[in-house]
Amino acid sequence: MATTRPESIHFKRSRFSSRLPINRLYSPAHYWLEETESGLYRVGFTKFATRMLGDVVEYGFETKPGEHMEAGQTIAWVEGFKALTDVYAVADGELIGINGDLERDITKIDSDPYVSGWLYEVRGTPDQNTVDVHGYMALLDAVIEKMLRLQGGE
Repeated sequence: MATTRPESIHFKRSRFSSRLPINRLYSPAHYWLEETESGLYRVGFTKFATRMLGDVVEYGFETKPGEHMEAGQTIAWVEGFKALTDVYAVADGELIGINGDLERDITKIDSDPYVSGWLYEVRGTPDQNTVDVHGYMALLDAVIEKMLRLQGGE
């Protein structure tokens, strides 16, 4: 089955470059949310998040489908080559499902984060801190600027 690539905007700053889908919301913690039907959101890591994690090698969900979750709640964990991190809910609502394809091929999180590498689906309301693609580009600019300053010793 052919997968349609979402319309996107190219973002480049320093050594980081990505195509950011424009039809998504983004969280300050580097997750994207795509509304697939009214009130149902598919959620995944942004390319920036996957770059910070390194190659993802393992994951596990603590919250099960059908359970309630609140924005900011830890619902899972992901281990990457560079880091182990918690996965947070980016919406208040019910966990509908987890991407079963990741059990067969976890590399989709890294190789195709905006389409086949999604993490979970939630029915509910996105966190109030989510922003559109332009807001996320501004956030990335600020984060990368801070990283560059720290690398420069300033």
